[in-house]
Amino acid sequence: MPAKFELIAPCFFGCESTAKFELTRIGAENIRVDDGRLSFAGGAEMIAAANLNLRTVERVMLLLARYRAATFDDLFDGVYDIPWEELLPADAAFPVTGSSLNSQLSSVPACQSIIKKAVVKRLMAKHHTSVLPETGAEYKIRFMLRKDQCEIMLDTTGDGLHKRGYRRNAMEAPIRETLAATIADLGRVRRDSLVEDPFCGSGTLLIEAAQKAMNIAPGLKRRFAAERYGFVPAAIWAEQRQKALAEAKLDVGFEAFGYDIDPAAVALANANAKLAGVEKRCHFEVADVADFAAKQEAIVLTNPPYGERMSTIEGAAKLARTLGRQMEAHPCAGVYAITADMDFETHYGKRANKRRKMYNGMIPCQLYMYYSAPKLEHTAKPMPKSGFDGKRTAPNRFNKK
Repeated sequence: MPAKFELIAPCFFGCESTAKFELTRIGAENIRVDDGRLSFAGGAEMIAAANLNLRTVERVMLLLARYRAATFDDLFDGVYDIPWEELLPADAAFPVTGSSLNSQLSSVPACQSIIKKAVVKRLMAKHHTSVLPETGAEYKIRFMLRKDQCEIMLDTTGDGLHKRGYRRNAMEAPIRETLAATIADLGRVRRDSLVEDPFCGSGTLLIEAAQKAMNIAPGLKRRFAAERYGFVPAAIWAEQRQKALAEAKLDVGFEAFGYDIDPAAVALANANAKLAGVEKRCHFEVADVADFAAKQEAIVLTNPPYGERMSTIEGAAKLARTLGRQMEAHPCAGVYAITADMDFETHYGKRANKRRKMYNGMIPCQLYMYYSAPKLEHTAKPMPKSGFDGKRTAPNRFNKK
């Protein structure tokens, strides 16, 4: 068993920079950033620390092998070479899931079968048994094939890290907790911040902002797959949980106010805040966005209703216009609005200082950021109506006639 593991943490596009900062903060080594994921190194304590403390990644996986697999024989041999007996006991259950993209081995079910067979052969040989009952702890094996490059991983998380343990239910089209935590970071939420949300829904944005401000580890109220893994001792989990508890700052000046026109959403938000341990910092009330008056020092984090929560595009546009008028009448420290509405700036009535492409689940969105920009900072250009390829051409100022 190696002293250090190579770990992989997938995240939504747009969350990578925040996730890198989090990994640095908990002491991860050799951090590398790719689109939609980060890789890093650490011992067994890092497996526990990453699962407990990371707010913006979806899960933590242990990389066991990376190799070229253009044939089923290649796939089988690479899996068989992994020392599974050091990781899985003889009674372990080990389901296999994965994906294949632009690879010769395109059938996911066939790959699952080959990988399962290789693990079975290795465990039988090394545990000196002809029976693998799979009645013990579950070890989820994941594979990813990309352009014939195969990665074999062991999932240490179980249910995705966005499942914090505090949200029992949600309104339609909820924002992911991991994405909400990223927006709180991009909005520069601090220990003494005042945060508001005129479309609070089930309260996720404000709850995540509160937990960030109070440094409450997001994984304290749930369990993880690797807590049942023999190579991550229970003492390490206990130690990391105690460390996370000790680092919480419950006496901060942070405060948050959320509003929604739906009384059921407000009731749910209050219940979720209590489950998350931030009910003294987060306050939710029934109110219409037409009456919203942000406080001057407030940071507004919001996910205006669009799509599933809004029956018509016209209705969503009307809400964005109303929000724009209210923010014009009551300017504040910053507005950070995430939406799938690509005409949001037009409806809101103002160009964003900055935009960032993000995904809420599988839904492509933009985070529109409004704040008091320094004099030399250029504001973002309006979103083109069609043909957007991420490039814009500017006139050549040196060729003026």
